[in-house]
Amino acid sequence: MSTPILRVEDLVVRFGGRSGGKDVIDHVSFDIFPGETLSLVGESGSGKTTIGRAILGLAPVTGGTITFRNQTISNIPRSARRKIARDIQVVFQDPYSSLNPAMTVEDILVEPIAAAGASGGRQRVRQLLDAVGLPSDAGTRYAREFSGGQRQRIAIARALALEPSVIICDEPTSALDVTTQATVLMLLKDIQERTGVAYLFISHDLGVVHEMSDRIAVLLRGQIIEIGTAHDVTTAPRHAYTRRLQMAAPIADPVRQRERRERRLAALSAGEA
Repeated sequence: MSTPILRVEDLVVRFGGRSGGKDVIDHVSFDIFPGETLSLVGESGSGKTTIGRAILGLAPVTGGTITFRNQTISNIPRSARRKIARDIQVVFQDPYSSLNPAMTVEDILVEPIAAAGASGGRQRVRQLLDAVGLPSDAGTRYAREFSGGQRQRIAIARALALEPSVIICDEPTSALDVTTQATVLMLLKDIQERTGVAYLFISHDLGVVHEMSDRIAVLLRGQIIEIGTAHDVTTAPRHAYTRRLQMAAPIADPVRQRERRERRLAALSAGEA
């Protein structure tokens, strides 16, 4: 592969003070390459979202470094952070609370463009709506008038407004039903193929990220315990915790679901984790 666009090295995030606090993230390292999807998977409380927040400058970096295009971005001044904010964007978990209900969709999409000092925001709105599969007249409406899946499309359009190189997708489908999840994931993959954007995809569901990812990193209690290609991690997981995540992921086919449950029971009987 080419040079990583984003690199996290020995990241430590500690809350409660540098000396007496608790490490939420404990020496985590990974790279993300241009156009790649690296998924960060773990149960609630494993530290996934904290890593995303640290990359965005929203959580303190106690140790280690985060570099973007070979520039250190951990613990940089706010003025310097603003300069790179357009290159690293985020799609949050809840499309209901991440969009301002008092603003029209057009205003929501123009806001980051205006904040970055760029011009042509109003003209860009139609392109963004088309990119996420929404009608051109959606800009005149309010976010509350749309379904959950449509609101997440608006949030994705907002993340695309400044043509970023990296988007952090923090559980972007967990608040959606299964059918809507699939359409949003297909949209994200289509956008990546068209733009070459890289994703850090954060999820608790190994099943969701399987088709989405190039590589998967599994997080347990603030540490990466396994990382590899999506195929290897989902078909031949090395760590017992990854196998538990794999067994917990729902399968739409009831026959396959029952077979997997029977294999899990057999493994437990044999003393495997």
